[in-house]
Amino acid sequence: MAGTTVGAAGTPWRATVTPWGAVEPWDGTPALEWWIGADDRWHVPSREAAVRQRLLDGSPVVETSVRVPSGDAVQRVYVVPDRGGLTVVEVENQSPLPFAVAFSRADLLSARGPSSVPVTGIELPPGAAVFPVAHRTTLRVALAHRDPAPGPLPDRLPAPAQVARGWLAQADGGVRLVLPDTALGERVVGERCRLLLEGPVLPDVDPVGFLLGVAELCRLGEAAAPWAPEVAAAAEGVARSLRHRRADWDHTAALEAAEEVLRRGGEHRAAADVRALRERAGEPGPVPAGPPGDVRLLAWVLGAVVRATAAGADLLPRFPAAWLGQGVEVYRAPVPAGLVSFAVRWHGERPALLWECSAPMTLTCSGLDPSWSASGERGEALLGVPPADLGGR
Repeated sequence: MAGTTVGAAGTPWRATVTPWGAVEPWDGTPALEWWIGADDRWHVPSREAAVRQRLLDGSPVVETSVRVPSGDAVQRVYVVPDRGGLTVVEVENQSPLPFAVAFSRADLLSARGPSSVPVTGIELPPGAAVFPVAHRTTLRVALAHRDPAPGPLPDRLPAPAQVARGWLAQADGGVRLVLPDTALGERVVGERCRLLLEGPVLPDVDPVGFLLGVAELCRLGEAAAPWAPEVAAAAEGVARSLRHRRADWDHTAALEAAEEVLRRGGEHRAAADVRALRERAGEPGPVPAGPPGDVRLLAWVLGAVVRATAAGADLLPRFPAAWLGQGVEVYRAPVPAGLVSFAVRWHGERPALLWECSAPMTLTCSGLDPSWSASGERGEALLGVPPADLGGR
């Protein structure tokens, strides 16, 4: 079923937040459903048409909005490590009238106990807990991961925005991207957070996705050496699948990812072997014009902002026409020659490029100015006017 994984990095507890805001723990304990008793009727999020959901800045802080008379009931679900792990559920009443919120589980921590007034208009499951929520106020409850039971809500729990900022800091621990497309940037954050919570897909299920995921986890700080045996085996499997067919773009990206992980893990001979496999695979098929789903999104975005070359790196090899005139920043992008950081600013129609590398290398910028190149560890340059056919490149 579709949904968003929530949890806290470094702790084992996980749950799925469904598209209507139910929390389904992975440990087999009952789901936490919710219902809103508004002035007109009881609203059942799993059956409502006017349900919207988003992730705060792409992080696993899930906000679900349900329309009620003259406003919204806005639920936010996130996990904190406090007290051995808590799933915090907030419900904000963004309407001018009070309503009630019912939860399917009563083993919740809360600032005040549930209401004892009998409920009418809906048949709730045994043990449900109902709380009143005054207009323009927010109710907060929490589900303890260890020995859940009713009790007082701890003081000073982090707010949703604080938790989202913490996830953004973790997601920026690898290649940090500041992109003109905010929605794309949030998708990158969301996929990185998913990897931190779920880990990569199994190699026998999707070896390409496995290799791309492991490489991203290593960029985010995981040790590469323990992954080396599985990465080498998966890379060989990908290469074998290409013996009688042309490589797709993501096959090539996966082999490049395997080479990076092996290099990070000190397995330089194995990295060279994977490089040879990649070279034998030949030129890959075309890269999709729009960003794909799953972990391939991360490879697609990274390939748009930097590409390894024999002497260094090609910066912004696939520059979308929609980004013209807007700033781009990339920090710590890995290529075999080292790490590359750069930024693009605009002077009228001409882009200005500023860069810094961890080691001397030769840089090009084929997506914006195919005639430009420079060598060294740092510098800046005013590039030429981008090609007229930029959008079709």
